[in-house]
Amino acid sequence: MPLDSAMPAERILILGGTEEARRLASELVIEGHHVVTSLAGRTMEPVLPPGEVRIGGFGGIDGLVEYLTAEQFDRVIDATHPFAHRISANAARATAIAGIPLRRLQRPAWIRRPGDLWTAVGNLEAAADALPQGATVFLALGRQYLDAFLPRSDCQFVIRMVDPPTQPLGFTHYTLMLGKPSGDASEEASLLRRFGVTHLVCRNSGGITGYAKLEAARNLAIPVIMLERD
Repeated sequence: MPLDSAMPAERILILGGTEEARRLASELVIEGHHVVTSLAGRTMEPVLPPGEVRIGGFGGIDGLVEYLTAEQFDRVIDATHPFAHRISANAARATAIAGIPLRRLQRPAWIRRPGDLWTAVGNLEAAADALPQGATVFLALGRQYLDAFLPRSDCQFVIRMVDPPTQPLGFTHYTLMLGKPSGDASEEASLLRRFGVTHLVCRNSGGITGYAKLEAARNLAIPVIMLERD
């Protein structure tokens, strides 16, 4: 999403953490803009985009307004995860207060395809309730989204994290694996078969990077509990 090449160089803040944000930062740096990408800091070794990088929160709306004003940004681009509701809401409010243009860059949601066995739910509690007794569940969720499944002591959970947890997880029965999702559906299918997964739970994040697990679930006829966007 390059800017008009006739425009002068600008100071641009990208609220990032997604592959789309990294690509956009690269494009804008090549065009000659001064780009600062803000990352939440949830992973220990994030893939850093070109340009300047800022890691950590702003301290709410007031802190973001202060930062935008002090750094004299010309525009802000919100390219955060589709489920990062708080920072998106804060960005909308803070840029309105600071009088700085805001652009929202959000990837399209995934669309159900023939063969997909999806059950759409509106929240994490509904996702936990939708699991049948005795299921072996692959939780393809961030660590901050796991607590809703703790009461399901009748299920076995497979949990993938990029970084090891800082404290033991509270699940009765679970297997923890460290690593990033594969973009290869056959590799994701091998993982699902290895752990005997009967159900997959994920958010409708969209994008190419995380889609392989859904293709694998389709090929293996594994039901998916899909947390849809608001």
